[in-house]
Amino acid sequence: MANESQTELYLSERVVVLGTCALSFLGSSLIILTHIIWTDLRTTPRRLLVFLSVTDWLSAVSYAVGVWSVFRTDSTECVAQGAISTFSNTSSFFWTVSIAVYLYVFIVRSSQRVADSLVVFFHLVSWGVPLVITVTAVCLNKIGYDASEVSVGWCWVRIEAPDRVLWMLLTGKIWEFLAYLTLPVLYILIKRHIHRAHAALSEYRPILATRPPSQSFSSMADVKLTLIPIIFIVLRIWSTVRFILLLANSPVRQNPVLVTLHGIGNTSQGAANCIMFVFFTQPIRSRLCTALCCCCSSCRGEAPHPDGAPQRHQARRDSRGEGEEEEENGTSGVQRER
Repeated sequence: MANESQTELYLSERVVVLGTCALSFLGSSLIILTHIIWTDLRTTPRRLLVFLSVTDWLSAVSYAVGVWSVFRTDSTECVAQGAISTFSNTSSFFWTVSIAVYLYVFIVRSSQRVADSLVVFFHLVSWGVPLVITVTAVCLNKIGYDASEVSVGWCWVRIEAPDRVLWMLLTGKIWEFLAYLTLPVLYILIKRHIHRAHAALSEYRPILATRPPSQSFSSMADVKLTLIPIIFIVLRIWSTVRFILLLANSPVRQNPVLVTLHGIGNTSQGAANCIMFVFFTQPIRSRLCTALCCCCSSCRGEAPHPDGAPQRHQARRDSRGEGEEEEENGTSGVQRER
């Protein structure tokens, strides 16, 4: 049975997936490091993002181990890799939705106290539920070699398990489906609230000759609110398509292009988050550029002028002060306007 339904993985597919695993590993590590280094940017949403990055980091490492090892049996290493990837992948779904719920309560319900009180609940659910599911699956001998039926080289639900579809749902797919439904609804509600707040304020604000400085940050926040659910769905949809094709017993699920897209999507979440929340976030981007410039100057042996450096540093911090607050919170301007 395993040999008949086994999906063949080509070297090119493995190389591509390993590449995206490396990018997600680096991206998740960068998010975590920037949070550790710059303590003044430790807002609650970014802390939640760090927890999400931890799960993406674990997913990237475990997926890379699976793709590199090319497991063929239910070995101990296969079960261990499958258990870690199952836990981290499921936890990633929960943390992604948790961030959306936090932003919804904080922005739409205008209650930071309630939003902050939910963080403990987020930890219990986002770590606890995946852990219980994974431990139960391992104890019942459900995790193991799956012949890449709905994976790309890594181990997941054993292909010989008679109730494998049920366990595929419990160990990932049902939470993935719920995230497809929840994320767009929450972010649409948040965007509508922000737009209404700005529209209401514009009735009382005089028309200015130039655009307010905070508007550019609000625009970037608006773009991110649009991209977050779209990127999540675009990355994850390929694994869902292969799962549906498995239910239909269609051989199309073994198509090399579909398998490659599945591998890229499942292993790219950490890299996508890094692009949006590091490189497309002005405060973080500015500090990274400054740090890189300092490193380059040190390598060349160039010492900054003792008189000019403090003033330039202070000027940069003063010019960034309002922008950092606006973009890090994403909605602080809206809260003040209301």
